[in-house]
Amino acid sequence: MNYILFDGSVRDSLLPFTYTRPVADIRVGILTIREKWEKRLGSTTTTLTEDYLEEKYPMVEMEENIMINSSFLPTDELVEKIENLQVNQVVLKNDEIVAFYATNSQEVDNFDEYDQINFEGELIQIKNTWDIFSYNSEAIQQDFDFLTEGRKSAEIPSSTHCFNKENIFIEEGVKITLASLNASNGPIYIGNNAEIMEGCTIRGPFALCDNAILKMGAKIYGGTTVGPFCKVGGEVNNSVIFGYSSKGHEGFLGNSVVGEWCNFGADTNTSNLKNNYAEVKLWSYETGRFAKTGLQFCGLMMGDHSKCGINTMFNTGTVVGVTANIFGGGYPRNFIPSFAWGGSSGFTTFQMNKVKEVATAVMKRKNIEFDEIDARILEHIFELTKEYRNF
Repeated sequence: MNYILFDGSVRDSLLPFTYTRPVADIRVGILTIREKWEKRLGSTTTTLTEDYLEEKYPMVEMEENIMINSSFLPTDELVEKIENLQVNQVVLKNDEIVAFYATNSQEVDNFDEYDQINFEGELIQIKNTWDIFSYNSEAIQQDFDFLTEGRKSAEIPSSTHCFNKENIFIEEGVKITLASLNASNGPIYIGNNAEIMEGCTIRGPFALCDNAILKMGAKIYGGTTVGPFCKVGGEVNNSVIFGYSSKGHEGFLGNSVVGEWCNFGADTNTSNLKNNYAEVKLWSYETGRFAKTGLQFCGLMMGDHSKCGINTMFNTGTVVGVTANIFGGGYPRNFIPSFAWGGSSGFTTFQMNKVKEVATAVMKRKNIEFDEIDARILEHIFELTKEYRNF
């Protein structure tokens, strides 16, 4: 069967992260949503997403296809329902489409004539940016159970102080020296060739993905994912870092989501709680204004390729777009548009020629090429986000 993951109705509420990727390639838990579906289905997937992303994330359509709403995280029960779908059947959860079976000759714009199957089980749906960290503990547990079932962890070094050791799993090639791993409140998963340096203190649920590094003395609280090829130090609580990003020094990151190719200067701190303990509001790309989150704790949402200088201070509930560069004293504003250059004293536009120079240099450090496809995506986002840069 040919499986296609589509963005669904939540794509705009997941900006700035979906400026540069389909919903399916958001990381929550240990794996990206796409990886979760592919591993459970035992099949590759393609993507139905925004036109300007199709060159990098193409859709392969065949005579018969099952379309899956990628904002939903898979479970065994849901996968079984989807694998058993027949032509003109649709799976619904609370009146929202989860998946449907279609042929390439169908014009799918009305599901009234479909055989509707209501899914009664519990599902996680990622509908807002803050859902990524809010559901991360639960998603780590789901991924941990799936990835480790019937498998034995590599040996944990004797110098590592472990609590609830049976809830800790490390893959091959991991380096751990004089660290504390406390899996009493949730699992700890350490990916292939990851490294935990001396003096790190970790509480689960926690995922350190392939080739990621925790710097000396890092303090990691539960509900945190450090994506592949990231470097992280300082204090982190209930946050998700997608991959290839660096927070290598002291400073606090809490209740936050950070995209790929981001960098935090030394002693950068995020506030995740307002002084008056009020509900946090976040910038909404859908409405063009700040929207209620229902959360008391909410820190930073930072899109891909954004950077900040040393001693940067992010206020509670700050949204940073794609390829912003933030520096200087004081608190910058709570919404920093894509391609912004500056800080609390004001911003100018980070021009595309400089953006490409920086992206090329940063990605080269990880032996990855910033190619023409990536350049065209950023150029499109530059035009798409121009309305926000009223500097």
